Amino acid sequence: MGRWRPPPEKSTALITREGHDRLKRELDELWRVKRPEVVQALAAAAAEGDRSENAEYTYRKKQLSEIDRRVRYLSKRVPALKVVEGRPADPRAVFFGASVEVERVDDGECRRYRIVGPDETDAPRGWISIDSPLARAMLKKQLDDEFEASLPTGPARFVIVDVDYGR
Repeated sequence: MGRWRPPPEKSTALITREGHDRLKRELDELWRVKRPEVVQALAAAAAEGDRSENAEYTYRKKQLSEIDRRVRYLSKRVPALKVVEGRPADPRAVFFGASVEVERVDDGECRRYRIVGPDETDAPRGWISIDSPLARAMLKKQLDDEFEASLPTGPARFVIVDVDYGR
């Protein structure tokens, strides 16, 4: 069996200003701080002699590889991203960057989500990717609109209770 994997689906190249700044800081931190530290530690481990049984050397090689992989990804991804700023023409409708409160029709549970780019999702904060099924289902819907989304647990119906672009 080979190691070939199909390429991942292309994700939307949108991002908020905060997310873009965070990715640029991460790239800078990896390239200017972390990588030189790891390279220095790797050189020290290599100087100890036999590399085949040197755990520190093996660990640092793996760590350097992970840093280089992330740097390579960020170096390509950051310039390709389009920063979305400002409010849409209709602030009652759901678009990228909106903070949306939805109520589940079947049990009345309310949740707040913020629609962000795939590179800045954060489930504990309620930040969902614009590529997610829930975000796709609520895009362009307006206050008090009802919609259905296909979730991993099955289809569910929601009502939009609040749309906010203030955050």
